[in-house]
Amino acid sequence: MYEQSVRGTKSTGVQAEGIGKRFGELWALRNVHLSVPAGRVLGLLGHNGAGKTTALRILTTLAVPTEGHARVAGYDVVSDAAKVRARIGVANQTATVDGLLTARANLEMVGRLYHLSPGDARKRARELLERLDLTADAERLVKTFSGGMRRRLDLAASLVASPPVLFLDEPTTGLDPYSRNQLWDVLRDHVRAGATLVLTTLYLEEADRLADEIVVLDHGKVAARGTPDELKARIGGERVVITTARRDELARAHGALDAFLEQPAVEDPEAPKLIAPVRAGTRLIELVRALDAAGIDAVDVQRRETTLDDVFLAITAGSRRTAEAA
Repeated sequence: MYEQSVRGTKSTGVQAEGIGKRFGELWALRNVHLSVPAGRVLGLLGHNGAGKTTALRILTTLAVPTEGHARVAGYDVVSDAAKVRARIGVANQTATVDGLLTARANLEMVGRLYHLSPGDARKRARELLERLDLTADAERLVKTFSGGMRRRLDLAASLVASPPVLFLDEPTTGLDPYSRNQLWDVLRDHVRAGATLVLTTLYLEEADRLADEIVVLDHGKVAARGTPDELKARIGGERVVITTARRDELARAHGALDAFLEQPAVEDPEAPKLIAPVRAGTRLIELVRALDAAGIDAVDVQRRETTLDDVFLAITAGSRRTAEAA
């Protein structure tokens, strides 16, 4: 149905006003406002359980909001759910392609379900197989594919009808760097053609490179929003990353560096690292001497610019500490 494709539809993008979702007494999402016009990319960031997938389920008509309302491609996600589904592409965290069909047959089937003619479905399948480097495997049964190949095919399926609004839930999880860059190129082309893209991702570099605006969710609520540059500017300039031999040294390292910090340092939850926003003009040698004087076994000390990882850690640090204390 090319009349519903990016080129044939004047999409109004995604609008959500105060949407929330409650399961029993637990609010998985609460009072979330979103506005994503056509030709723009929104990145939804948040820790596991922050509400990202719940938000996408509401916007893609898979869940009914407990409160608020939303419109996608100009249609209400509850009262006009069928019209919304006809105008969106979706790739969830788990690949949904049919393992008993070939890659080509999967894409052609999706095209026919979107009412493309047989010829247009074949043409679109051929284009996407080439763009995502699957042409050599087009006639293989999908059940023989690796996880990364299945993921690429699933993403191709979400693009078959050139939908005016595209929702991707952690689209590049499991992809190697080469495949990830390929997908980014395809998505950029789709957005340049006028599509609206909403994605969640665990790779903050991905959000930095793709998103026009970022919304950070924390425990179901909006904790911050802005462009990548605005969010990075909000939490300050340079960072120093101190890697210690043991995690139990991080608290002492924080104390040793306190006089040099612009804001409190943040611990990396996955490694014995302290990310410290230092005052302008601070020299690395001063930090090294302070750590040495405190008897800290610093394996590495590096200076770098602020990244979205720093934004995410800074915004969610308070809630993590509360959860750990509970």
